[in-house]
Amino acid sequence: MTVQAALQQACRLLEEAGIAAPRLAAEVLLSHSLGRDRVWLYAHPEAELNDQEWAQFAHSLSQRVGGKPTQYIIGRQEFYGREFVVTPDVLIPRPETEHVVEAVMALPQAPQRIVDIGCGSGSIAVTLQLELGSEVWGTDVSVAALRVAAENARRLGARIHLVACDLGSALAEGAFDLVVSNPPYVSEQERPGLQREVRDWEPACALFAGPTGMEFYQRLIEEAGRLLSAGGRLIMELGYRSLEPVRAMLGRRWDQINVIPDLAGIPRVLSARLLCG
Repeated sequence: MTVQAALQQACRLLEEAGIAAPRLAAEVLLSHSLGRDRVWLYAHPEAELNDQEWAQFAHSLSQRVGGKPTQYIIGRQEFYGREFVVTPDVLIPRPETEHVVEAVMALPQAPQRIVDIGCGSGSIAVTLQLELGSEVWGTDVSVAALRVAAENARRLGARIHLVACDLGSALAEGAFDLVVSNPPYVSEQERPGLQREVRDWEPACALFAGPTGMEFYQRLIEEAGRLLSAGGRLIMELGYRSLEPVRAMLGRRWDQINVIPDLAGIPRVLSARLLCG
């Protein structure tokens, strides 16, 4: 079977299964199966797949039809211009989370010591270390997730410190000038309505915060207040309609509260400074 015929057949299969962007998914999966880039597919539509390549492609298609996200099938996802390893042990990095990095980059003075709470794949922690050269720590309750983060740090040449703990419980008080996080913020009530690729495949501990979706924010804000030195900053991603509840949680210990919208105009990132005393 040729590349062109394989793509046509895959597109029909994926479309019938209700997979979003079937042509793109087919191209990405075929490129992965052949060990080529997508440009090569367009340049060689007449190339013949051998038996091993076709078997690999068919297996990948079967996984995608079954709901497994493309990123987990190919084992990678781009974030802030770099390719990260991803497995079902970690949340797939989203473009919206790049706003967290951009908020840090926009600070008037680069932070010297940063901790990423719930670092997952390490996408934020690794990116900030490489972009700023700061001392960066990452924590997560999942040892499996930390293994993925360590692999990404190794592959991309980032020097980060990884610790298995709840929030920053293993770290010293007042030791950091920046806390960043993309926390769990989906409520349990929203679980049935999520896409199956998210609900059935991504790690629940990285998605669901509790009955309301606000539970992790309260703990994160309290822990950031412990970990930060006076004048340090907390920068975190916001969930849909979470801005006002989160703002209320900050209380009087925080000022310089800034909110950054995503490209759709939805509040996506909140930045706040810890007051002295």
